[in-house]
Amino acid sequence: MTNMPFENAIKMLDSGVGVDIEVTPGSKVLSVPSGYNEWRKRIEVKLTKNAQKGKANEQLIESLAELFGVSSSDIFINSGATNSKKSVVIKGISYEQAVSVFGAHLKE
Repeated sequence: MTNMPFENAIKMLDSGVGVDIEVTPGSKVLSVPSGYNEWRKRIEVKLTKNAQKGKANEQLIESLAELFGVSSSDIFINSGATNSKKSVVIKGISYEQAVSVFGAHLKE
C-alpha cells in the first residue's frame, strides 16, 4: 500500500492514536473528514457548530466517535482545545484502522 499524504497527520501514541486536525467551525455542512491540508499536515474537518462554550469540540468528538465506532469517552483533545488546529487522541483503535477509515473517506 502506498503511503497517503494524510498519514502524516496520524501517529501511534502510548495512549492511543493521535490525529492532527484543522477545524472549520460554523460550516453549513458537517464533514468529518472534509480533506487534508498538505502544508499544515492536518486532516481537515468542517463542523456546523460554532466555536463557543466547547460546542464545536463536542461535535468533533461525537463525529469522530461515530466515524470510528468508539465511545466519545475514548476520544479527547490533547492540544489546541481553543484553537482551530487540534490534536486528538482516539483510544481503542489501531493506527491501521485510523488510516483505513480516514483513507476511505478522503479518496479523491
